[in-house]
Amino acid sequence: MVTKDEVIEQYDIEPMNDADNVDLSEDDLENGSKGQLIKRAGQLRDRRNELNQMASERASNRDDLNAKTREKVDEAQQHREKRDELNEQVQEHKDKRNELNAKANELFDEVEELKGDMELGSGKSIEELKEEIEELEFRQQTEVLDAEDERELIEKIDDKREKLAEKKEKIDDTSELDELVEEAEEVRSEASKHHQKVTELADKAQEHHNQMIEAYREADDIRDEADEMHELFVEAQEAADRHHEDFVRVQKRLRELDKKEEEERKDERAEKREEEKEEAEEIYQKFKEGETLDTEDLMKLQKTGLL
Repeated sequence: MVTKDEVIEQYDIEPMNDADNVDLSEDDLENGSKGQLIKRAGQLRDRRNELNQMASERASNRDDLNAKTREKVDEAQQHREKRDELNEQVQEHKDKRNELNAKANELFDEVEELKGDMELGSGKSIEELKEEIEELEFRQQTEVLDAEDERELIEKIDDKREKLAEKKEKIDDTSELDELVEEAEEVRSEASKHHQKVTELADKAQEHHNQMIEAYREADDIRDEADEMHELFVEAQEAADRHHEDFVRVQKRLRELDKKEEEERKDERAEKREEEKEEAEEIYQKFKEGETLDTEDLMKLQKTGLL
């Protein structure tokens, strides 16, 4: 699991230093002078802008990481689809292989059955029968036998010749067997080809499966980094928002002070006008009583509209 510090180091992120933040207490807000508040507003604005820039950079990094996560997930999905496609082909070749092996087994069973019917695997071979016949004929020609022994020997020779003829006839009639064996071997060979395809495709499917697992693992790692980057973004954005809120509060307080000053100036002007009016009325009264007015007095009367 990646940590926030590791993400900061890996992506060369500027860490947020709390010491650079600007604080605003209620006492500062309520009792600070206008000049102090204007200075504090500038500090809050500048720090807010710094933090917004920091948050923007972190958000950009987070978005890049989320995009890379999606790319890895898409890559994993592509490997999954290819793996599934190959596994379907594996199953198809397995089914065909099993079908052909079953057919080959049936054909080889037929071969064995036909061999049994022909008895090619039992009894003496042609060469053995020939040798036995030659030995019996040699005895017949070289030995002096009585009639009974001669007759038995001739019967043995005839029996051997009959078995030899049957053996030769069966061997001559093995074309059906040969064709059956050839067909069985061809089917078995075709089954072997499908088995080879099963092995090849299964290996490729396993490769795509491994690549899918690796892509998902990388996606998880990048997603963890994106989550940490989002936390860093939230940290900077919340600090920026707090500075903005304090900046707005100071601006509001400055407007209140401006309004208060304006009201005070207005009151001063009204008070001054009232004083000028009273003074002008006194001058006017003197004028009515016949006193001589100087230029300044006349200007005061004109200003108040009494002249």
